Amino acid sequence: MQKPRTLKILGLILAVYGLLLAPGFFWPTYLDSPVGVLLLVPMLSIYLFHSLGVPGLLQNNGLCGWGWCPPTGFGWAFLVAVWLLVAWGISWGLAGLTSGARPEE
Repeated sequence: MQKPRTLKILGLILAVYGLLLAPGFFWPTYLDSPVGVLLLVPMLSIYLFHSLGVPGLLQNNGLCGWGWCPPTGFGWAFLVAVWLLVAWGISWGLAGLTSGARPEE
């Protein structure tokens, strides 16, 4: 069973993401850098999911004139669930690759 190892890797992935995102709270121009743009991809993916037809993700059904509509509460929950599932899948795969399983003798 790889569960403890998977959770440790998941925690490491989330901690590194949080540490890389933290300067954006103090220096908003950090998010305009190439690193900041890559860190914002998960947050901007809500517009991709909206264009793919997932209902209820954006306020006013995405009709905000020239501006970008903010996500609804359901949109934020959906986004967090999707990206936590992606991070868990990556950590599960890494745990399987690094488990050091030996073939039975």
